Amino acid sequence: MFSCNNSTSAHTTFLLTGFPGLEASQHWVSIPINLVCVTSIVGNSIILFLIRTDPALHEPMYIFLSMLAASDLGLCASTFPTMVRLFWLGARELPFDLCAAQMFFIHAFTYVESGVLLAMAFDRFIAIRDPLHYATILPHSAMAKVGAAILARAVLLNLPAPVLLRRLLFPQMSELSHCYCLHCDLVGLACSDTWVNSFVGLISILLSLGLDSSLIMLSYVLILQTVLAIAAPGERLKALNTCVSHLCIVLIFYLPKLGLSVLHRVEKHSYPALAVLMANLHFLVPPFMNPIVYCIKSKQIRQGLLKRFQQKRVDAS
Repeated sequence: MFSCNNSTSAHTTFLLTGFPGLEASQHWVSIPINLVCVTSIVGNSIILFLIRTDPALHEPMYIFLSMLAASDLGLCASTFPTMVRLFWLGARELPFDLCAAQMFFIHAFTYVESGVLLAMAFDRFIAIRDPLHYATILPHSAMAKVGAAILARAVLLNLPAPVLLRRLLFPQMSELSHCYCLHCDLVGLACSDTWVNSFVGLISILLSLGLDSSLIMLSYVLILQTVLAIAAPGERLKALNTCVSHLCIVLIFYLPKLGLSVLHRVEKHSYPALAVLMANLHFLVPPFMNPIVYCIKSKQIRQGLLKRFQQKRVDAS
């Protein structure tokens, strides 16, 4: 624990935290985490490439999926560098400006992913309620506007945080709870009054993750009402099956955050290594699982992959 002084944020250095009690073997412990991150980058890059190059995938659902893959890549790019620095190079120090920048991008890409999941829920509702006019309701121009609005919201909600952090006083050396910088972690380390920062952070979460999760639940209530109004049982099952992939990635996105929140309030100090592992996985699991879920559940994605492999085989022969 470092004592407070009158050091401004510009002269503050933050110390990243690995796995408490496992410092001697954290190189080996971090190998699965690094493999998950590398696999996430490769998987989401493949999804983006397939959707970009295959005209059959230029449908609203897959365009939203490409937005999700792009946000996952951004999240990996925001967290992976400090993990490598800490676990493999042993570099714990991070200056304030780099820490604030990382915090901004981590939260921004998280908000983008949440917004895309909401847009995908709306997409599924439109596809089930009005399949004949699906393409006209969601043309490419409308999806571009939705994507721009999601990105603008993420940027605007996160811009105040690094600016407000600059007015706080910190110890010259401050130890973080994770191997990356988060807003709540930085605010908790400040020596000066942080009620403005905490209030702005709360409003930001409510207007992003809170609002999106509520509207996603509302979308599924409307989807269920629409499905139950379908007379044929086979058509009901077919309609519900189109939502399975999206429902899986919604649960993958929100459940780790809920689990980490509970762990921090109940057993964080009893099992610090578990808390750090959960904190790493709750950012890494969604980018890792999203391509896998869609490759398993989407026939078009599987066909696109198979077509590419066959094309490579023909070119090689």
